[in-house]
Amino acid sequence: MKKLILPLVAILLLSFSADTFKLSDDDRKMAVDHLKKTRNEMSNVLHGLSEEQLNFKAEEDAWSIAECVEHLAISENAFGGMIQKTVAAGPNPALKDSVKFKDDQLLGIISDRSKRVKTREPFEPTGKFGSHDATVKAFMDKRDEHINYIKTTDDDLRNRYNSNLPFGTVDGLQVVLFMSGHTERHVNQMKEIMAHKLFPKGK
Repeated sequence: MKKLILPLVAILLLSFSADTFKLSDDDRKMAVDHLKKTRNEMSNVLHGLSEEQLNFKAEEDAWSIAECVEHLAISENAFGGMIQKTVAAGPNPALKDSVKFKDDQLLGIISDRSKRVKTREPFEPTGKFGSHDATVKAFMDKRDEHINYIKTTDDDLRNRYNSNLPFGTVDGLQVVLFMSGHTERHVNQMKEIMAHKLFPKGK
């Protein structure tokens, strides 16, 4: 009997090792829903805007809506690389207690526009995609990739960690949520631009 029990115990231990856990259905749905929500919000804000409206600046050194979109397209690609590196680093349960924020707290911090943050030079809009339509497409294509990844991945994102974001250590799924919250932050910025008293009429 003991000869039968020991192999069964070994199989159970292997099946519950740190590297075999998958995203829960709730986590997967929550992340996909938020990624879709912020993508759709941006699409809705941009719908029907004229060139004049897209390029309007409330102040000389402020970003236009078109520049916000380019920043998001650049960032979406960079976040994709960050997610890949986080997964490639492998599981590290020892870092679990280093995660400071719950998901909703992290989303609240990144989307909060009351604290302004200057972006680093690689993320500055410079017209790198050639046109506004091409910029939007670059963002949407990469966002669709990320949505599909979260829908289908077997990666244990809750047991992968990244310490390169401004708020300390986050887990792999929180990198995805940070990316989505970052979109929300700049969609809110676009709405602020549209609310400016000198914003061109037409929408």
